[in-house]
Amino acid sequence: MHSGQLVFSQVIDHLPMHTFRRCVASYQGNRYKKSFSCLDQYLCMAFAQLTYRESLRDIEACLRAQRDKLYHMGIRGNISKSTLADANQNRDWRIYADFAQALIRIARPLYANEDLGLELDNTVYALDASTIDLCLSVFPWALFRSTKSAVKLHTLLDLRGNIPTFIHISDGKLHDVNVLDILLPEPGAFYIMDRGYVDFERLFALHMAGAFFVIRAKSNTKYMRRYSHPTDKSCGVRCDQTIILTGTNTATDYPQPIRRIKFYDDATGKTFNFLTNNFSIPAQTVANLYRYRWQVELFFKWIKQHLRIKSFFGTSENAVKSQIWIAISVYVLVAIIKKRLNIKAELYTILQIMSLTLFEKRPLIQLLSEAESICEDLGVANQLNLFDNFPGQ
Repeated sequence: MHSGQLVFSQVIDHLPMHTFRRCVASYQGNRYKKSFSCLDQYLCMAFAQLTYRESLRDIEACLRAQRDKLYHMGIRGNISKSTLADANQNRDWRIYADFAQALIRIARPLYANEDLGLELDNTVYALDASTIDLCLSVFPWALFRSTKSAVKLHTLLDLRGNIPTFIHISDGKLHDVNVLDILLPEPGAFYIMDRGYVDFERLFALHMAGAFFVIRAKSNTKYMRRYSHPTDKSCGVRCDQTIILTGTNTATDYPQPIRRIKFYDDATGKTFNFLTNNFSIPAQTVANLYRYRWQVELFFKWIKQHLRIKSFFGTSENAVKSQIWIAISVYVLVAIIKKRLNIKAELYTILQIMSLTLFEKRPLIQLLSEAESICEDLGVANQLNLFDNFPGQ
């Protein structure tokens, strides 16, 4: 079926092009642009992500070296460093943000039945933020500290499939907890957060929206115990209590009872205090849920290592956000391909194969299946495996 088609074209065939055209039309992306369309820009930037290009000149040189294949890759415009720089500078980044969200909506049902190893049917999210440091003189719009700039990626990760369902890109000064103000809670879902998100007024808003949270308590949290529930201390749970917050502001911000679980981790020798508004699940499940929060840390580490989001092809806010959103869309696209083709190889392996074979004319499923069998024979275990359940940390 794909024997005469470039691997890059086979990858792009999984994109919903009608949705992309709608995103472009929504922001008039191709208005007055006749020689280099938004699709040309997207394909060039996606190529850069898949092949680990380092600069616009790098992209230009590689694509011009394959000029006779550009038409078959879907690229119709003339490739030049200045044209691509101008597109990144001026094409509205929201085109690619909306398109990435459309891909996320395709990917999530594909991973909806992934087993988390927990007796829960609820959707489970991990919320966290990661900072990308920038040079103050080159990126003055991304305020962070007096001596440097930065952008923050605030990400809500669906732990079934590790698909980012919500991403907000801000300057480095925006505190993590403020993202709860723009997050739309999903009733019945679990939100797992670290201590940086302890704000009881915002947590109460989550509670009133019908969502559940599991968060690590701060050491200075003031409370009064109302009930103590039976626990199995052999599993690490030291206490399971219903408490009332008694702090000067917290008693008003969160006026209802809340559940406190004290857990001792044998592996690390550390004691953790968790707070949740769910009183029905076992205390051990609450501790296990928080353990899965580490997946979002792995996600940030993974995309920083394997996608081009630490060094940017442009310095404007629009160029930076466009590059990040295109990188996220490529990540989600590869996750979609992995599931649609039923490939067991890890995402890292798939990206490595694509980076070397985009200009070949071989069936994509054959390439990936061969790599999968080689990895099985060699017993290769790739680092930062985002598609296996994390055993705990």
